[in-house]
Amino acid sequence: MLPPPQLILSLLIGSVVLAGCATKETKPAEPPPQPVAAPQPAPAPALPECKEAPAKSKTAAKGKTKSTAKEPDCVPRAADKPATAAPVAPAAAAPAPAANTGGYDLSRNKPVTDSSKAVAGEGTPVKGINDWEGEISGIPAANSRFTKLKIGMSQNEVKDLIGNPTDEGVYITGKAFIPFYFGSDKARWEMAYKGQGRLIFSNQAGFSSGYFLTWIIHNANDRGYR
Repeated sequence: MLPPPQLILSLLIGSVVLAGCATKETKPAEPPPQPVAAPQPAPAPALPECKEAPAKSKTAAKGKTKSTAKEPDCVPRAADKPATAAPVAPAAAAPAPAANTGGYDLSRNKPVTDSSKAVAGEGTPVKGINDWEGEISGIPAANSRFTKLKIGMSQNEVKDLIGNPTDEGVYITGKAFIPFYFGSDKARWEMAYKGQGRLIFSNQAGFSSGYFLTWIIHNANDRGYR
């Protein structure tokens, strides 16, 4: 027995509705596309060290340079690299001796106010003519005549340069009492110049009676009398 037409029509309509519902189901969202990283260039291979110094470019006629450059296939050796000159420090200029000091550096000297109390060893040691060693104490006066003198000069040479002293005299030293001592400086001759200072002369070694300048004492306040 066949089904009535209404039943068949109802079944067809229900199938169509179910099919439409099935097509309207929500599909899962797809993930967004990931950015593709740009390919990194491969690192350049390390060049080996050159066995020989690189050849220089050839020079063509008329002073023109012919280029022979090409891609380097090695790195220069340390011995082939041009040496960089180290900077040379400028030499420090030697300090010039103060004016009116006779050519000696007396910058460390202290003023002498009493020539008779000047202490040996507190001045500037110097070496003079004929290998004589001596000392210069005090600070020269503005018009000092002592700046013309040099350690080792004789009495006569000194008097010819700066004139006669205001006062002068001789005295012995402790070396004169040393038995069998025949060196120099057993006796000293002192010359006092007013407004200039004192000059001390030591006798020469042996039995000579000559005296030579070994100590200059600058003192602008010197009275000129011993």
